[in-house]
Amino acid sequence: MQTQDPLIRNHNFNEVALGFSENEAILEASRCLQCKNPTCIAACPASVKIPDFIRLIKEKNSRVAYDTIYKDNVLPAVCGRVCPQESQCEGACVLNRTGRPIAIGALERYVGDESLKCGECKDEKIIPNGKKVAVVGSGPAGLANAASLRRMGYDVDIYEALHEFGGVLQYGIPAFRLPKTIVESEVLRLEKLGIKFHKNVIIGKSLTIDQMKNELGYDAIFVGTGAGLPKSLGVPGEGHSGVFSANEFLIRVNLMKATPAMDYPTPIRIGDNVAVIGGGNVAMDAARVAKRLGAKNVFILYRRDKSSLPARLEEVIHAEEEGIIFKLLHNPVEFIGENHQLKAVRCEKMELGELDSSGRAKPVGTGQYETFPVDSAIVSIGENPNPIISKATPGLETDRKGQIVVNNHQTSIAGVFAGGDVVLGAATVILAIGEGKDAAIAIDEYLKKI
Repeated sequence: MQTQDPLIRNHNFNEVALGFSENEAILEASRCLQCKNPTCIAACPASVKIPDFIRLIKEKNSRVAYDTIYKDNVLPAVCGRVCPQESQCEGACVLNRTGRPIAIGALERYVGDESLKCGECKDEKIIPNGKKVAVVGSGPAGLANAASLRRMGYDVDIYEALHEFGGVLQYGIPAFRLPKTIVESEVLRLEKLGIKFHKNVIIGKSLTIDQMKNELGYDAIFVGTGAGLPKSLGVPGEGHSGVFSANEFLIRVNLMKATPAMDYPTPIRIGDNVAVIGGGNVAMDAARVAKRLGAKNVFILYRRDKSSLPARLEEVIHAEEEGIIFKLLHNPVEFIGENHQLKAVRCEKMELGELDSSGRAKPVGTGQYETFPVDSAIVSIGENPNPIISKATPGLETDRKGQIVVNNHQTSIAGVFAGGDVVLGAATVILAIGEGKDAAIAIDEYLKKI
C-alpha cells in the first residue's frame, strides 16, 4: 500500500497507510492460487475463509466478500490494519516459498473500508431464545463474543468501564494506525444487530459479578476485559514526574485528546527528549506518538538487538522512517531526577548470551553504563490483567499473573466465562476475536444444558 511521506506524517495523526484502490485490490487478489488446502485459513485465529473473500474481490464483488469475512470476523476493517498477518495468514501463504505472499491484511482492510463507505449493513434475522448474557469489556474479545451470541438469539448487553467503546482498539492504538471512526463504525454495526452498550460501568466497582447474576438476572457472563495493567521496571526513580507507562501515555492521547491539534484542557507535556523502554508494537506506537506531539529526539531503549525486537517489522520500518532512534543493547537501571522531575535515564550496556526458553539470546550485563538526558520516559514492557474484577469476585480463580483460569472458557464460577487477553495475557486482536467466538460456543453449550 501507498503511505504518507514519513517527514509529513510524523507531524500529524492522519492514517499512515493509504489503502488499496479497487484496481490495486483486484490485481493483488488475482495473485491468489486458490489452494485446495488453504494454509492461510488454518493460520488465522478466527478461521476466516480467506481464499473465498479474495476470489470475490477479484470478481469485483466486495459486498459479498465482506459478508464472507463478517461471518467469522466482525472487525475486518480493524484487523486488516493492526493484525500481524506476517506471522499468521500471510506467514502461512504458500507463495512465501517463491516470493511475496498475498497481502491478505491489505485486502481485508479494502473490503472492510468499502463496506463502511457505502454504509451497508447486512440484515441478519435474529430468532430470540429468551435468554440474556452480559459481556464485560468492549474490546475485540467482547465484541466478537457479543456478536456471536446475538446471532444465536441471546439478548446481549456489553458493559464498558471507559467513556468510549472499543477497548484497546480505542484507547491503545494510535489514530495513525487505526482511525477511531473505524472503531465507532464497527460498534454501530453491532448496535444495529441489537446488542446494547453501556459505558462508564466498572464491573467490580459499579456492579459486581454476583449482582449481575442474582439481581440483573443474566443467564451467563463473559469477561473480556483484556490486559490493561502496565508492568513496571522496578528500578530507582520510576516514580519521578515525567515517567509514564505506555498504557497511561496512549490513553491520555487517544481518549483525553492530548494532541496539538486538539484544544482540550488535558494536554500532555513530554519535552524535547523522550526515551521509550521496550521493543514491542506498543513501544513503537508510543515512540511515534511522542514524535507527533513535538518531541525533537525520540529513542527506543531495548536490551536486545534489532533482530530480537518483538514488534512487527512494518512498525519498526515506519518508526525508523519517521526519525525514531534505536539504542539497542541498553537496559535502563535508574531514572535520575531533580526535585522529583525526570532529568536522565542510566542504562547498562548489554551483550547477547545463550538462548532462553523463547529462542532468543539472553541479554547479559557488561558492567558498563551510559546516561542519556531525557525530559520524559515511557515504559512499555507489557501488561497484565487489571485485578478489579478478580478482587471483587470471591471464588474467581486467577494465576500468578492475574490471568483468569479457565477450562473451555468456563471460569471457576458456574455461568461465568472468560477469554482474550484476560486469560492469555497481551496478544493480538484477531486472537482475541477467535477467543470471543469460541467462548460464545461454550456459553451456548452450557446454557442449553441448564
